Amino acid sequence: MAQLAGSFEQYGAWRDALADAVVQLRRWLQENKLLDADAARRLGLALDRLAEDKLVIAVVAEFSRGKSELINAIFFADCGQRILPTSAGRTTMCPTELMYDESLPPCIRALPIETRARAGSTSEFRKVSEEWRIFPVDTSSADGMLEAFKLVSETIRVPTEEAKIYGLFDLDDPDHRAGVDADGTVEISRWRHAVINFPHPLLQQGLVILDTPGLNAIGAEPELTLSLVPSAHAVLFVLAADTGVTKSDLEMWRHVVRDSGATENHIAVLNKIDGLWDGLKSAAEIDAEVQRQVAVVSQRLELDKQRIFPVSAQKGLVAKLTGDQALLAASRMPVLESALVDLLVPAKQKIVRSQTLSLIERVGEEVRQTLAVRERGLIEQTFEMRALQGKNQGSIERMLLRAQAESAEFEKVARKVVATRFVLNKTAAQALSHLKRDNLRELATTTRERMRKSWLPTGFAAMIGEYFDALRGSLRRANQGIAEMEKMIVGVQSHFAQELGWSLAAPMPFSIDSYLAELDRMQEVAKGQFGAFLVLTRGKWGLIERFLDTVVTRSRDLLAAAERDVEAWVGSLLPPMEAQVREQRAQLVRRAESVQKIRDAQQSLDGRIGELDAALALAQGKIEALGHRLGRARALAGGAELHLADAGPPAITAVGEAPAGAECAGFVRERASA
Repeated sequence: MAQLAGSFEQYGAWRDALADAVVQLRRWLQENKLLDADAARRLGLALDRLAEDKLVIAVVAEFSRGKSELINAIFFADCGQRILPTSAGRTTMCPTELMYDESLPPCIRALPIETRARAGSTSEFRKVSEEWRIFPVDTSSADGMLEAFKLVSETIRVPTEEAKIYGLFDLDDPDHRAGVDADGTVEISRWRHAVINFPHPLLQQGLVILDTPGLNAIGAEPELTLSLVPSAHAVLFVLAADTGVTKSDLEMWRHVVRDSGATENHIAVLNKIDGLWDGLKSAAEIDAEVQRQVAVVSQRLELDKQRIFPVSAQKGLVAKLTGDQALLAASRMPVLESALVDLLVPAKQKIVRSQTLSLIERVGEEVRQTLAVRERGLIEQTFEMRALQGKNQGSIERMLLRAQAESAEFEKVARKVVATRFVLNKTAAQALSHLKRDNLRELATTTRERMRKSWLPTGFAAMIGEYFDALRGSLRRANQGIAEMEKMIVGVQSHFAQELGWSLAAPMPFSIDSYLAELDRMQEVAKGQFGAFLVLTRGKWGLIERFLDTVVTRSRDLLAAAERDVEAWVGSLLPPMEAQVREQRAQLVRRAESVQKIRDAQQSLDGRIGELDAALALAQGKIEALGHRLGRARALAGGAELHLADAGPPAITAVGEAPAGAECAGFVRERASA
């Protein structure tokens, strides 16, 4: 884990330094009275994103694939022993997130399974703290943590009718029927979802691990497929060498992993290769058998061999705990950990760098333009003041009249900004109306009622398709309004350029095409999942309605995010122009006042020229200082990439190579002794 921990630590330091550069820029703008409300909001947004930045790894597998042991081996070997419980059969009964929130004590928050009997997805229940049970975790004791973490594997026995209400029992499923006890009860998970808040160094750096249960449990909780797994930055799909790719593995790969998003963040882990170790076979023969297994996995999953990593998580954990470097190399765990370093950190860093730099560069350019207006105005005033030297009173009077006339003429042009804001607000309201929650609520209600009244469950898929078509239409109409607003702002900027000679940056390009793409992805997942539900449940309404609730919840989140982004974009259109209007107005007023004072002999001409020279030097100094601070942010954002890339060798190279492993850190023992 040393390489992974080192890369996370470097990434965290890079992110903190970038955040500090943004803070320094904001403070400097504020001290120099160059920070307007919109720029402050955008810089605050950048800082919030950096502060809340997370790296999410979803670990997906059928039960008994060694998933919990893999998490122990990769992330928690430094704790001195197993942290997540492992045993034969199922150990993760409910979706579990491992993370760290410093605002909460170490604890496990568990959502009771009974909430499945009520409407609402897990994300909705997250907002209701009263629904969750909280269990403290003693991080000073590894044994205590292990006992506490066993909570995620707790089960209860309930009557089949109750399990049916929860969507966890289907009478037509022979596997479900086989689990019915003599008293008519079945075993189900005690919890619907669990969040483990644990102050491990990797989790403190922003790592979040999503541990998922098997296919049946995932099918009963559609939010995993529609939201949680697709939002992960990397997906580890775990198989077992002793079982190969089973039918349920293939179903999970197709409907949970492959359909969840871009495949470049997917890694297949072929676990339990120690089952292939045979004292009667040579190392070459064993390696050839491993390569054959990899080839089969590659063919069945349609995944490049370089993204398939054969390992023994159990042997890797033992090797790390005992310091056995030969066993660690044989487990091939270091190769997988190198792949995670290569996959996670650079890709995430690229996204954060792009988002942050794009925002501060935009703010910097707007401030630079404002300072350029100030600089130009001071140069013009200085030129005029120098031209007055040796002139008579009549010349000064004419110059005053001209300055007053230009100021009055400018106010006519400036009033167009006010008119533009009125039209912009009206157009924005029309565009945003298509993204409002009321529209979605009406659409969802209509769809649900149509499905309830339908006698043929086979028609449900078409109704879901019409639901997505309606949402897509709303997004496209909003996009049309965005294009109209952008065209209007470009027109106003062109007019100002002609009238005043201004040079304004074009509006920041924006569309909600990314939300349309996400909606398309959701529909594809929904299409496959809904078809599977119809087959698995034979038209049973409970699970179908829960799935529909999840679709609606995810749709609401999508539209809410689109609405926030549109509002933020609209809010950024006019402030740069309005800032230049204020600056130009102030320069014209000061110009007229200067000439008037000179006419009235209240101030010497030479003294005023000196003041203008000083003000000009100050403005030019601010332009230079702004460039320096933006350059520092660029250097911090870009300079760390090479450093991180040098943290280790390229990970996704050849299957079977095994670099030296990491030392065990004894995290819990160190905490206890401290």
